[in-house]
Amino acid sequence: MIQRISEPVSVITSYNSIARAVRPLSLRWGHHEYSVSQVGLRHTYRDGITRHHVFSVVGGNLFFRLNLNADNLSWTLEEVSDGLPD
Repeated sequence: MIQRISEPVSVITSYNSIARAVRPLSLRWGHHEYSVSQVGLRHTYRDGITRHHVFSVVGGNLFFRLNLNADNLSWTLEEVSDGLPD
């Protein structure tokens, strides 16, 4: 089941200067910390002049959609899913 969340979260990332790539390593949502085991799709879009970077990641047995606002460098958890049909 997919839940739309839209809550701020803390995300630890790594940056590879050779590949010029950011990779989320873990996220903290509420009182739980999830280690990111897999990064799926990543895309960007603009909202006016603000660029957003969206990452689909797996943490534990949950799927997360994370949004990095490039203007203020804040992370938002947009969706969480357990992978089961709605």
